[in-house]
Amino acid sequence: MTAEPRSHTPTLVEDLLLLLFQPRSGTIAGENTLFYVLGGAVLADLALGEHLTTTDRGRVSGVPGHPPSDSLLRPAYDYLAEKPRGMQTALAAIGPVLREPVLQRLVARGDIDQEPRKVLGLFRTTALREGRTERRARLLAEVRQVLVDGARPQARVASLTALLSASGTLPQFHREIPWTAPVINRAKELEQGDWGADAAAAAVTRTVTATVVNSAIVAISVLPRS
Repeated sequence: MTAEPRSHTPTLVEDLLLLLFQPRSGTIAGENTLFYVLGGAVLADLALGEHLTTTDRGRVSGVPGHPPSDSLLRPAYDYLAEKPRGMQTALAAIGPVLREPVLQRLVARGDIDQEPRKVLGLFRTTALREGRTERRARLLAEVRQVLVDGARPQARVASLTALLSASGTLPQFHREIPWTAPVINRAKELEQGDWGADAAAAAVTRTVTATVVNSAIVAISVLPRS
């Protein structure tokens, strides 16, 4: 049996879910809006890899003949390659199926561990705890450098930070990333695609990614928050 195609470098959606994982509680932050931001991360990854383009009326479409090799991204590309889709439609179609396969990627990489437990000594369940790779800490340090220290981000880190902001969960990171006015303002700039001159991404990629992020924000804003 052959293994599913996946990149040696983790996808953006893997990095986002890993950041949203809260080691102290073993939970995922923002569960009730999770599928929109995970869908947004897949679309942003496609945009960064130049697999995605915008069409008229703000629709997105897969770039013909340029599919991604990673199996997490390929279904979204195939869906968008059929015909141009509205961003909200794309997020709603792509996002809901992502949580489990992305989580299993993180477990397979050793970034998150699954621990079998019993509740009340009867019911079997699985608890999540931080793995031994320390990759979450490194990702969080990169986000902190952008939001707190004012570092000019690479395109991938800019997208990741913008999506994290769009999820509405940044206040939960206050121990590592103080929830201050400058941090809030910088996060909003990143959401709008203002990544700074050093961000290594073409203008079209920034535009597509900013459109993705803002569409996720619009979708999230109409959902109830837990």
